[in-house]
Formats: sequence, structure tokens, C-alpha cells
Amino acid sequence: MADFVQNSQTKNAVRMLASPIADVTAFNLIVQSVITDNPFACVSYMTAGENHAPVEKTREAYTARITYEDVNAKNVGTGAHRFSTLAGFNAGVTALLAAAAVTTAHAGTAVHDAGDDSFTATLRCHDANGELYMVNFSRDRVTLTSYSDEAIRTAVETWADTVPALA
Repeated sequence: MADFVQNSQTKNAVRMLASPIADVTAFNLIVQSVITDNPFACVSYMTAGENHAPVEKTREAYTARITYEDVNAKNVGTGAHRFSTLAGFNAGVTALLAAAAVTTAHAGTAVHDAGDDSFTATLRCHDANGELYMVNFSRDRVTLTSYSDEAIRTAVETWADTVPALA
């Protein structure tokens, strides 16, 4: 019987943040800056007849936390609502806070608990050496996956060192 033989050396690296990214606006600014500014010097590429940008967002998710408080500020209910876009998240928070029937059902006042929100985004990057790798952002960490060239990790780490929120 044939054995599996390792034919690549992909790596993963994680940077745990000293403090969570402050809010969804700060998170979005960081993610968009990578897409717009291309700090890792990625290059565009073509696959299956389709052109791809050097850095592409392949996935994102945003979860809003709503708590319901009685007149004594005691928690009488909670809700977690997941959205697939930032626009949906922002519209959803507004709608949830205005949802009188839900607030009445909880017998409390709706409060957006932004400190407990969570968000993630995955960026696919194409290095000049031909490697495709992923940079995953969440509120409390940045993860670099599927790379083999240490120069990629160095480039991402060097950039992250310049972003105060990623300390």
C-alpha cells in the first residue's frame, strides 16, 4: 500500500493581541487598509481565466450583541445576531435597537453591547513568489495561514508592528 508523502511545507502563525480591537470601525479600517494599501507587496494573478486582485476579501462575519436591561439596569435578556457584511451589521444594530416588539417581549430596554461584538475577515493574498496565503483578522488575533516562505511572515509581522491596534 502506498504512503502519503509530504510535498509542501505550509505554515501557520498567530498574533494574539494585547487588547481586542476597539470596535467594528477600527476593525474595518485595518482590513480595508490591507486591501487598499497592499502593505505586503502582493501581486495580481490569473487563475481559471479569471483575474484576481493582489489582496481579496474572501470572507467576513460580524456579530452584534444586544442586551436587554430592566429599570434597575439588571440584565433580563440577550441576543446575538450575525451579519455577513459590515453594512448589514450597522443596519441590523439600528433595527434591533428600534425593535419595540422584541424589547417589550424582553421587558427591558435594548442596549448595544459593542464591547462583546465579534467580527472576522479573511484576506487572500498572492505573493510575488507565486504563493497564495491567507491573513485572518478577528477582534483578538491575526492569523497567517498557508504560507511557506518565511519572508511572507516577516512582511506581515513588520506591517502589524506599525498598527497600534495590532500590538
